[in-house]
Amino acid sequence: MDRILYTYFRSSAAYRVRIALNLKGLTATQIPVHLVRDGGEHLKPEYKAINPQGLVPVFGEDGMRISQSLAILEYLEEQYPGTPLLPAAAADRARVRQLALVVACEIHPLNNLRVLKYLSGTLGVAEAAKSDWIKHWIAEGFAALEAELTATGSGAGKFCFGDTPTIADCCLVPQLFNARRFEVDLSPYPTLVAIDGRCQALPAFQQAHPSQQPDAQ
Repeated sequence: MDRILYTYFRSSAAYRVRIALNLKGLTATQIPVHLVRDGGEHLKPEYKAINPQGLVPVFGEDGMRISQSLAILEYLEEQYPGTPLLPAAAADRARVRQLALVVACEIHPLNNLRVLKYLSGTLGVAEAAKSDWIKHWIAEGFAALEAELTATGSGAGKFCFGDTPTIADCCLVPQLFNARRFEVDLSPYPTLVAIDGRCQALPAFQQAHPSQQPDAQ
């Protein structure tokens, strides 16, 4: 089966998908889409024909294509149920999705490249203020996640939920990578850092790391 993944090594959304593919033992041919070079290859008409949003990742197999990383993760979970990334019980699945969406909907979009470019370009926000913006929204989201994962009955174990990785971990690890890039103080979030450390010990996460991608620069 031919699988492709339009990706960018430092895109946290693409990073999520790479982790999930690795956890499920699936391979995909990577097609790099550079988000900075030549004004951004994702904005070129050729790529907009693939994804009108001009975002990565896009996953495809057997002639079909899916954009939006969480939709891709859900597809992989349904299509390849071996090595499940969601728990069996409906309430537990909802819990994992909730944790994943805190990252994917509440933290990441506010610090995505196109938002940062709009802040510094169109709105003329100074670099120091932009850095404060980034750190504020990551810190606010991480504080909520730390509280969620340390609450009684949270379901957290070695990972965000239980003792095997789920889609919540697929989302958390790339966001922690971003936080370190932006020099966010992670000392208030020991639970998140500990979970990240356990994830990083697994080959599936190691192989998905931005530094290990063919387009890493």
